[in-house]
Amino acid sequence: MAGHSKWANIQHRKGRQDKLRSKLFSKLAKEITVAAKMGEPDIDKNPRLRMAVKEAKSSSVPKDVIDRAINKATGGDAENYDEIRYEGYGPKGVAVIVEAMTDNKNRTASSVRSIFTKSGGNLAETGAVSFMFERKGLVVYKADVADADTIFEHAIEAGAEDVESSEDGHDIYCEDTALNEVSTALEKALGESESTKMIWKPTTTTDLDLESAEKLMNLIEALEDDDDVQKVTTNMDVSDEVMAQL
Repeated sequence: MAGHSKWANIQHRKGRQDKLRSKLFSKLAKEITVAAKMGEPDIDKNPRLRMAVKEAKSSSVPKDVIDRAINKATGGDAENYDEIRYEGYGPKGVAVIVEAMTDNKNRTASSVRSIFTKSGGNLAETGAVSFMFERKGLVVYKADVADADTIFEHAIEAGAEDVESSEDGHDIYCEDTALNEVSTALEKALGESESTKMIWKPTTTTDLDLESAEKLMNLIEALEDDDDVQKVTTNMDVSDEVMAQL
């Protein structure tokens, strides 16, 4: 059982501070539609759809928006999206992974490249930075659900690999292929989770000072403002002092 990671804390804080709620809702709805179209429009039979709906609910997406996104996939009028991953470097060589869904690869590639360039970073080839991350499943519970030892016991019993607990909450990690099973077992033991999703977890991090961290946050915000970009992950790490100023 490890201490709650600062990297995870940064990811969560960034999510909570997302000012463009309508844009966030749109991205989450797109994931729901794609998931429903790729499999069955039934969350009990479609693990990806189940996770997409759970993530939408954790971000307070209204039920009618979720229902419309699912119905769109079954109505035959849903757009066809390609899922693409871009990799690059931000300030101080920070590794950046950008996950996108697009109906126009050329448009998205051009936009992502331009954002990297304008923000002092550079787009790289696929595989250039992903080796510094592991693909994992992440289940998050609020701190008051149970104490760290209880969470750890249930997590290991459910098939999880590791738990990071602090006053901010409990982050439970598992193999990416086991996320549906682990999250289902945890829900039976602990109730509804705060969040369940697939992530890129860095195996090595890059320390940033305040100036570099602010530049990186500007890059992240510019990428997230692009309609085709779904998620942005970095391997940034900062001191407690810089964290407080961010």
